[in-house]
Amino acid sequence: MGNVIKILHLEDNPKDSQLVQSVLKRANVTYDYYFADNENDFISLINNQDIDIILSDYHLPDYSGAEALLYTQSNFPNIPFVFVSGTMGEDAAIESLLNGATDYVLKNRLERLPQAVHRAFNEAQEQKARQRAEKELRKLSRAVEQSPNSIFITDINGIIEYVNPTTLKLTGYTSEELIGQTPGIFSSGEKSKEEYSLLWKIIKAGKEWKGEFHNKKKNGELFWESATISPILNDNDEITHYVSINEDVTESKKLTMELIEAKEKAEESDRLKTAFLHNISHEIRTPMNAIIGFSGLLHDPNMNFEKRKQFTDIIVQSSTQLLSIITDIVDIATIEAGQEKIHESEIKLNSILKLIHEQFMLKAKKQQVPLNLKTFLSDYDDIVISDETKLVQILTNLVGNALKFTQQGYVNFGYTIKNNELEFFVDDTGIGVNPEMHEEIFKRFRQVENTMARKFGGSGLGLSISKAYVELLGGKMWLTSELGKGSTFYFTIPLKRLKNKQVSEKQNHDEFNNKINDHNTLLVAEDEDSNFMLIEEQLTHLNFNIIRALNGVDAVGICKSRDVDLVLMDIKMPLLDGYEATRQIRHFKPTLPIIAQTAYSTDNDKNRAFACGCTDFISKPIKQELLISKIIALINKS
Repeated sequence: MGNVIKILHLEDNPKDSQLVQSVLKRANVTYDYYFADNENDFISLINNQDIDIILSDYHLPDYSGAEALLYTQSNFPNIPFVFVSGTMGEDAAIESLLNGATDYVLKNRLERLPQAVHRAFNEAQEQKARQRAEKELRKLSRAVEQSPNSIFITDINGIIEYVNPTTLKLTGYTSEELIGQTPGIFSSGEKSKEEYSLLWKIIKAGKEWKGEFHNKKKNGELFWESATISPILNDNDEITHYVSINEDVTESKKLTMELIEAKEKAEESDRLKTAFLHNISHEIRTPMNAIIGFSGLLHDPNMNFEKRKQFTDIIVQSSTQLLSIITDIVDIATIEAGQEKIHESEIKLNSILKLIHEQFMLKAKKQQVPLNLKTFLSDYDDIVISDETKLVQILTNLVGNALKFTQQGYVNFGYTIKNNELEFFVDDTGIGVNPEMHEEIFKRFRQVENTMARKFGGSGLGLSISKAYVELLGGKMWLTSELGKGSTFYFTIPLKRLKNKQVSEKQNHDEFNNKINDHNTLLVAEDEDSNFMLIEEQLTHLNFNIIRALNGVDAVGICKSRDVDLVLMDIKMPLLDGYEATRQIRHFKPTLPIIAQTAYSTDNDKNRAFACGCTDFISKPIKQELLISKIIALINKS
């Protein structure tokens, strides 16, 4: 035989030892021989040498073969133990075999020894191989059973024969529910027949398939798996089974999808911002072109009155358009910075809506589109509490949009009361909005149309600002629309009212104007000549004695030295700004009406003006009607 057998021989007779070696050599047994004739040597050799087989006499002077067998079985149970004895009786032999001996050979029949050695050695090698295989199998089994991945094995027809615990935990099925089924029990139905056909073609060819499944658990919940399906081959390279190793990648897939979605949103945001910048550039340059161009033409001394008036109207209209765009940009920046605040007060709701109606009537008549207002409360019972500025801007944006996108039909707007809320509506028969755009148009920079061939102008911020204001007021905004037939925008705000509050009718400007006489002195603190000229011209028909201060120091000095009935205080001035000038004036004239007039228009600017002692606030560009109404109201109180 080719293997070198390491033999440990426990024998007290050297001649018997030589005889055993001689028999083995004659039988061509290849071996390494270790001899022991006492217990100590035997134990030392068996512990320090890699022994393949033990040959042992039964009777030794100080040690017995039975004791050696017991020691071997207790410590080295896989080493074959063969008794070679001349005095071993049949009873002792049977007992030894029962105690674990592999075989016994009588010394007078040593010709059996090589055969016994061969058989014992081969059986031991086979036993070692089986034990190694079983060990590997146990290791593999534990790895499969304890694997964090889902593993199942099918026959060649795809019938499940084994599933590991992770599969059961992941899918919610029991082993009994899965054994005998096909993996189709997990299918969500999303993978096509063609994809499954390709999968089977690959694994039937003995190759490995890798891919992903969007599978379904027993409770119907969907999950993602990354799968590797491999054929299992026998010794003849024939496919007997298939094994599928699957990793639950639901969370990583979700994260990947979220990252992709975030990337797409970021790219969309960039596209929208780019489109917005192109659009806003166009929207700003268009009125600026008219303002600069027609302002230059006004220098022509030979221009007739009608043409001059026409050019002036265009300049005013373009300036208003430009101001609206700038206001939108400032508003959206303030909203995004979280600085926009609510300032509630008592307002006459019907009066506000009637003013908006009057504001848009001229445009509606030009377009030949009826503009109808529908109110719910009576004019004697329409006082509510809200933020007038924001409410007006919301309605102005919505009504303006409705007229912009309506070429024929009508525009209706108004309000009703539902569930202790004011529900406003703006209804038109315009171009309508695609269903997929119903949410998008409320986002910043989004418009119904976004192409270079845009028919309708605008910054694309109005609806975003309006929705943000509605939510600040504690309401919500939505729309219904049919493409080509029109849209209805709705928004709600809480209905807040003061009980037993008497409604006072407005007095008109003419009544108040009668109380103004040429003894009323109005101080205009303004360092810019053009701004002073504008204010002076706007108030020219009133009976005011108008004087001017070029800076804050002059304003304080004039108020000390002269009787002044009202001050229009510019905030940004040289030497002393309007804030500090107002503080100083308040020390010696605590009740003098002072209106802050400034290009700063945020809530913070208003609050700062009021904090330093201003009575009212108006932002530039100053509208004549608003300025006059504020002046008259303060003069009337004084």
